Amino acid sequence: MRGLAMWGTALAALGVVTAAGPAGAAGTELSAEPEARAGQVVRGEQAERAVRAGQAVEEAERAVGEADLAYHGSAELRRGRIRVELTPRNHGPSAVPEAAVRLRWSVPPAQDAQRLPDGCVRTGERDVVCRTGALAAGEVGERITLDLRLRGRPAEVRLEIGTLWGGGVADHNRANDRHEVLVLDTGDAYSF
Repeated sequence: MRGLAMWGTALAALGVVTAAGPAGAAGTELSAEPEARAGQVVRGEQAERAVRAGQAVEEAERAVGEADLAYHGSAELRRGRIRVELTPRNHGPSAVPEAAVRLRWSVPPAQDAQRLPDGCVRTGERDVVCRTGALAAGEVGERITLDLRLRGRPAEVRLEIGTLWGGGVADHNRANDRHEVLVLDTGDAYSF
């Protein structure tokens, strides 16, 4: 499927195909010219340009590299304090020179001075961003642990975790580096 999207993007960028749908139609269809019919085949110079563009996109993807970042860990809430432990992992195939993970809480951390681990910084009322360090393909990074006091004593907190920056590599599997966890004030660890 990724290949089809790549070729469609390359063809559209060259103007070889356009998205044109009939008046009142719900969807769109690809055609060789804005006024052409669906399913028309492009030939000759337009086809050659499309192939060259597709090859250029493939080469650019290989040059940038592809990695599959993932974060696993747990979160627990007890009497207004939340503790989050997460471990970054790069499933490869390319190395990641540096990445940053963002943690966002539905209830903001308390405003008073709280100690964050090295490599972490508060970037907003409810956000903390932490660097993962370099991750070789297949490597597990160092555990990141945050222990913060929240405003008030909430009965529950929704925690969002996700890659903010992936070191310039492409990550086509975003399912394992984005999590939403509902953490109840039970003292139990909720895994992600």
